[in-house]
Amino acid sequence: MKLIILDRDGVINYDSDQFIKSPDEWRPIPGSLEAIAKLNQWGWRVVVATNQSGVGRGLFGMDTLNAIHEKMVKSLAQVGGRIDAIFFCPHAADSTCDCRKPKPGMLQQVSERFNIPLDGVPVVGDSLRDLQAGLEVGGKPYLVLTGKGQKTRDDPALPPETQIYPDLATVVADLTA
Repeated sequence: MKLIILDRDGVINYDSDQFIKSPDEWRPIPGSLEAIAKLNQWGWRVVVATNQSGVGRGLFGMDTLNAIHEKMVKSLAQVGGRIDAIFFCPHAADSTCDCRKPKPGMLQQVSERFNIPLDGVPVVGDSLRDLQAGLEVGGKPYLVLTGKGQKTRDDPALPPETQIYPDLATVVADLTA
């Protein structure tokens, strides 16, 4: 099974320092939905793993988060794409949970759900915590320069094995070449 794990905000859709708090605020980055559809066509299973501390902070509820994800899924369907699963951590940053990236709990859940080890699985993110969580479970880190990616690229803690790409579409073009 070919599996890829994507962060959501800053990778698939535009990010906001004020959080994506409604379906209206969710806007796809150009080319990202088509890239996911291409992965599907090439036989990849696509999983989203996203920190959503806005829930834990009380900025929006589970109904709203579900509506945002529904918009993403419907937008993908319009270009022939799909997400095989969405995993999220609803906890605030000060939580002691094990699912909030950079902790590996959410990605371990992906491994358990799909019954495969994550060794070498591409983990695509725009922040250091996405890459760190991926490395923790043996994944291969891919940094996109959308979202917080340009700032992350300059972080001295960036893992040296990180592959760096302008956006999700160029990651997918390389993986499906």
